Amino acid sequence: MSNRHTIILMQTSQSRATRTFMDYESISQAMDGICALYERKLKDLNPAMRNITYDIQDLYNFIDGLVDLSALVYDHSIQAYLPNDRQWIKNRMFNHLRKLAH
Repeated sequence: MSNRHTIILMQTSQSRATRTFMDYESISQAMDGICALYERKLKDLNPAMRNITYDIQDLYNFIDGLVDLSALVYDHSIQAYLPNDRQWIKNRMFNHLRKLAH
């Protein structure tokens, strides 16, 4: 289940030029990739801070602040990508981070 190719589609601002995608070998890697994007943004905003912490709500605010965010997840049974919305990503992110914490 988790070893499913995942493409994250993202638009960071109203400009269509900010549309981009990232692809990952699994849903888990895609969630790590979204966290890494947020962490890079935090480092850019706070270059003098050595240790930056955030909680799940901060991450959700980042996700909600993007103009567009969705995930295409490959389903082997139909040999096609299934679209998933922002809420699905947030639910998956919560479960992913919870597993990492244990």
